[in-house]
Amino acid sequence: MLYPTADDWRAAPRRKVLIFGMSGLGKTHLSSLLRASGDWFHYSIDYRIGTRYLGELIADNAKAEAMKVPFLRDLLLSDSIYIGSNITFDNLSPVATWLGKPGDPARGGLPMAEYAKRQEAFRRAEINALEDTAYFAIRAEQLYGYPHFICDTGGSICEWVNPEDSNDPLLRQLADECLLVWIKGDEAHTEELIRRFDKAPKPMAYQPEFLARAWADYLAEKNITEDAVNPDDFIRWTYAAALSHRQPRYEAMSKWGVTITPADIDTLKAPEDFTDLIARHLPSGG
Repeated sequence: MLYPTADDWRAAPRRKVLIFGMSGLGKTHLSSLLRASGDWFHYSIDYRIGTRYLGELIADNAKAEAMKVPFLRDLLLSDSIYIGSNITFDNLSPVATWLGKPGDPARGGLPMAEYAKRQEAFRRAEINALEDTAYFAIRAEQLYGYPHFICDTGGSICEWVNPEDSNDPLLRQLADECLLVWIKGDEAHTEELIRRFDKAPKPMAYQPEFLARAWADYLAEKNITEDAVNPDDFIRWTYAAALSHRQPRYEAMSKWGVTITPADIDTLKAPEDFTDLIARHLPSGG
């Protein structure tokens, strides 16, 4: 690990961490707490994806919808209006909206072929954004003078790595740059995440093999064709299975770093508390 012991962590002039786990367990809350101190640079993977790697596709999707409206079409063709996404750390909706949901077009769904194409574009974008971590860590220090660095990852990071392989190129690169920190939820957290998702289902990224299997199983169970699928119903149906699929992958990734809980995050009031928290989960010096 980048910081083998608690003493190494405390003595480090620069502390660099990468946090991962299910969405909704406190990654962005923790990142915002550290960023607000003025000493930590917050590198958001989802923000980087939306602004650097999918920005043009997101804007083009919005333009394509606008072109269906004659009034807006004329304004676009005459360069009278500009359409772009307003992505912020707190509002990543343009990414989710572009990613979409598969199913009946009349209910906002995408054909599976198009949906799979967007899933693949997102996979490449997330890997590229993760590979940019080292660049942003250097940039944060040399350009902006931040002493510390936190990389806030998306819930799908576990889909693109093989944590059982000690030479996995992406995980090796990330672990060499940052201390990996898993925010581990329990069964109660999982139930709450499912409850929230049922109320407001939102697009998410899937490992290609998992998506293909889930899609085939759903069509068979419901005995329907692709264009009859209720998009929200499919992603609700898939969500719990997706969490179950990811949990052992997160568990395996945790061996590359340390593990904390949402309850740990709830107790944090200042960056010093976070320093102490991580130190407690590292071997003592000696």
